[in-house]
Amino acid sequence: MTSTYRPVPARIATRTDIDAIVDVMTTAFFHDPLWGPAFPDESRRAAQAAAMWRLYVTSAQRYPWTLVTPDVEAAAVWIPPNGTELTPQEESGLENLLAQAAGEEAAKAILTIYDQLEAAHPAEPCFYLTLLGVHDNHRGKGLGMGLLAESLARIDALGAPAYLESSNPLNIVRYERAGFTPRDTITNATGHVVTTMWRPAR
Repeated sequence: MTSTYRPVPARIATRTDIDAIVDVMTTAFFHDPLWGPAFPDESRRAAQAAAMWRLYVTSAQRYPWTLVTPDVEAAAVWIPPNGTELTPQEESGLENLLAQAAGEEAAKAILTIYDQLEAAHPAEPCFYLTLLGVHDNHRGKGLGMGLLAESLARIDALGAPAYLESSNPLNIVRYERAGFTPRDTITNATGHVVTTMWRPAR
């Protein structure tokens, strides 16, 4: 199945886009059923979550696979085959960063989520969509799925498979329309179910 979404104009992000991308992810995941409750103090959630998103967005700049719409209304952060979300040094400092941002209890819960996601990751090399978000001010314009379609067109040109985790069950049908199929489920400590999804090489 090929994507039923039309690609939108996109470019490779640069370090000057990091602040805008972090802003996108902070708003996009504020009410996410997995990542929202990970930062339970809603009055502080944006600042706490932004510290985590900044680490991942910045680290991904090692690869030319963060795509954004021209004015960074939406962003897709991909990790290429055999790549990693964080460097070993960043990985070792993650718990401390999270504890400083959101407290030790939240940090441990978030690390457990990451451990579960990592354990479910396929062994086969693939492009991994670690983050896809649209800023709240630009939702409803088709930018997210359009950016996904543009990303997949570039990945298809390389003949590579793609993988993602859907933390919001409402997005599963959207991803299926882009050619992904459910692969597995992950149930976190709160009972929330994350669906992993796979798209074969084209």
